[in-house]
Amino acid sequence: MDFDMIGPAIVMGLGCIGSAIGCGIAGMASHGAMTRVEEGHGKFLVLSATPSSQSIFGFIVMFQMKSAIKAGTIGALSGVGIGLFVGLALTIAAIYQGRCAATAILATAKQPGVFGKAFLSIGIVESFAIFAFIFGLSLLS
Repeated sequence: MDFDMIGPAIVMGLGCIGSAIGCGIAGMASHGAMTRVEEGHGKFLVLSATPSSQSIFGFIVMFQMKSAIKAGTIGALSGVGIGLFVGLALTIAAIYQGRCAATAILATAKQPGVFGKAFLSIGIVESFAIFAFIFGLSLLS
């Protein structure tokens, strides 16, 4: 039985799970806000989509990890460890990014001028996902 692809599957799966939850949280807030305001719906949709980046990070780490395992640079157990912890970081970042996006949507619906300021907190949470992404890639090289 071959366990080589468990690590890549974990990081991809967790990144997508987190993105789905985060986008769902933000999307629900977006739907509620769109019923109360007549314009600016595009901003709400952009904010709702921001947690999806973690699935992209998971996808890239998955491919790099697969290549590293096939090349013998890392073992299957190392892949599981890297995949699990990078994947968990991506999941948690995506969920909290969705929560930040939800509050940014609500704030922007009430005061459109705070969009940029509200987006800043989403970027801060994104930075932790980027740190996990870079950390994972650096362990694979």
